[in-house]
Amino acid sequence: MKLKLILALLCSLTMFSQENTQSFSLKEAINYALDNNRTIKNADLNILAAKKQVWETTARGLPQVNGAVDYSINIKTPFDIEMFPEDSPFRFMFPKHNLTPSVTLNQLLFDGGYIVGLQSNKVFLEISQNAKDKTVNEIETNVVSAYNNALLTKESIAITKNNIKVLADNLKETQKIFENGLTEEEDVEQLQLTLSSLENNLRSLETLHELSKGYLKILLGINQTETIELKDTLESLILENISLNLISDSHEVSNNIDYKIAVNDVESKRLEYKLEKSEQLPKLNAFVSSNYLGYSNSASTYFNREQDWLFTTIGGFKLTVPIFSSFGGKAKRERAKIQWDIAKNNLVDTENQLSIEFRNAKNEYQLAIDTYGNKQKNLALAEKIEKKNIIKYREGIASSFDLRQAQIQLYTSQQEYLQAIIDVINKKATLKNLLNIPN
Repeated sequence: MKLKLILALLCSLTMFSQENTQSFSLKEAINYALDNNRTIKNADLNILAAKKQVWETTARGLPQVNGAVDYSINIKTPFDIEMFPEDSPFRFMFPKHNLTPSVTLNQLLFDGGYIVGLQSNKVFLEISQNAKDKTVNEIETNVVSAYNNALLTKESIAITKNNIKVLADNLKETQKIFENGLTEEEDVEQLQLTLSSLENNLRSLETLHELSKGYLKILLGINQTETIELKDTLESLILENISLNLISDSHEVSNNIDYKIAVNDVESKRLEYKLEKSEQLPKLNAFVSSNYLGYSNSASTYFNREQDWLFTTIGGFKLTVPIFSSFGGKAKRERAKIQWDIAKNNLVDTENQLSIEFRNAKNEYQLAIDTYGNKQKNLALAEKIEKKNIIKYREGIASSFDLRQAQIQLYTSQQEYLQAIIDVINKKATLKNLLNIPN
């Protein structure tokens, strides 16, 4: 019974562990990050806040209704009210308590700043949306890089384990030969040295693998306690990420998100300058106010139906005309114009810089593809050389030093080949980020 209970518990724990393991291809990881990454969620909240602020600006020109209640008490009067009879006009002139509830309607009729504010709403929303698009591009690129780093360490671990297995077999065979007196002890030591180096490298790779998956979890918005697995392999990804059309096709700088942000900056600075100019225009407001005036020598009478109330309604207009501000307004306008000119210069610089970055990114992507082809050939040669040296070593033609050199060359070629794949994928992601193309 105890054995059955233990087996049932182990099965349940295994099933629980599997249920909490999430597997992702690179494309699935990107899509998951777009839905769950906290930085992107904050960008969505910023857009929502921008929409609320747009309505806040719009509402400033719509009718505003305010209520008020004014209460005052005459602590000291010119003479004692109580000495006059109840119907005396003097009691009316200096009542002890005054209560005035009122409702006021204000309506903006003309304000140049309000008109500019309405024009700015569209630009303000575009700024928030472009900021989100930039965040999305950066998160996509970071996910690609993090996924590839995790995949690189994962496949490096698999290769290193295989190398250790092959080397351990060679070492076991060499030890037997040494025990039979057919080889020198140095041959055994050379292989032991290489094996020790591989085992240390394996431990380092396993640590790096966990760290790289931890960073990927952060980008995906997944808790560190959860487990993730990577579906793709570097071999499958390289086939998907060699696209010469990205290099040969022409692309407009205006599609780049940084260029759009620079355009937004120019437009916002233009509107700020226009806003400062509008401050020279008059402002016109209309208002209507209704008041109930209540007088009493006792505060308790305000709650009686017999209390007398005087109802009044007044309406009017308020015209504000700027006349002289000691040249402060002129300084603001000139400063806004300077900021607008700076933004226009920055736009030109951004366009020129992006043109250079486009060419550089395409060149680096092409170079990464060429390097990948070269490293692929080098790996095949290194594998061939290592196999030949193993045969020569077993036949006594090659020394243990020659074999070790061939093995180190193979291990280096393996890592360079994997890194070449990573470079192709990352360079493509960088190029697509510049071109504002979703990964």
